Amino acid sequence: MADATIDTTGTVEGTSEGETGVRRRDFIEIAAVSAAGVGGLAVLYPLISQMAPSKDVLAESTTEIDLSAIETGQAIKAVFRKQPVFVRNLTEREIAEADAVPLSALRDPQTLEERTKEGRTNWLITMGVCTHLGCVPLGAAEGENRGEYGGYFCPCHGSHYDTAARIRKGPAPLNLEVPEYEFTSDTTVVLG
Repeated sequence: MADATIDTTGTVEGTSEGETGVRRRDFIEIAAVSAAGVGGLAVLYPLISQMAPSKDVLAESTTEIDLSAIETGQAIKAVFRKQPVFVRNLTEREIAEADAVPLSALRDPQTLEERTKEGRTNWLITMGVCTHLGCVPLGAAEGENRGEYGGYFCPCHGSHYDTAARIRKGPAPLNLEVPEYEFTSDTTVVLG
C-alpha cells in the first residue's frame, strides 16, 4: 500500500474493492461496549440480588407437620407463615356428617373431597383464620367450643363452621381457607 493515499473523508484510496477487515476503531468500540456491559452487570447484580428473600423468610415459606401423634377425632394448631393452621383427623362420623350436607345449603359450596387430598379425606387442613374479620376460631384444642355444627366456632362475631370447616352460620362469607400442602409420607405433610 505504498502508493495508496487517504482523502479528506478518511477512506483509503487505492485499495481493492473486496478488501474488508476490522479496523482498529472497530476493535476499540467492541472492547468499550463489552467493558461497559460487564461493568453494568457488576453494578446491577448486587442491587437485584439484595431484593431476594432472606434465608429466614425462605425457611418460613414451608412448614412440615408430623401427623403421627394426631389421633382420630383430634385436632391440633400449628403455625404457617405466622398464621394459625388447624389440622384435624376426622372420624368416620364427621366425614359422614360433612358428606350428608347438600351443597345448596352452603353459603360457599364445597364438598369435603374438594377440601382434602384424594384418598385422605380424613385429614382436613385449613388456615385457622376466620374469613369474616381474621379472628382465630375455637375448636382445634380439646374442650373448646366447636359451634352448632361440630367444626369450629368464632366467638368474636358468632361464625359457625361444620366438620369440613365450611361456613354454616354467622357473618363469615367464606369457608376456612385450605392452604397449599402435600403429603410427603403417610405421617408427614408439608405446607407451602
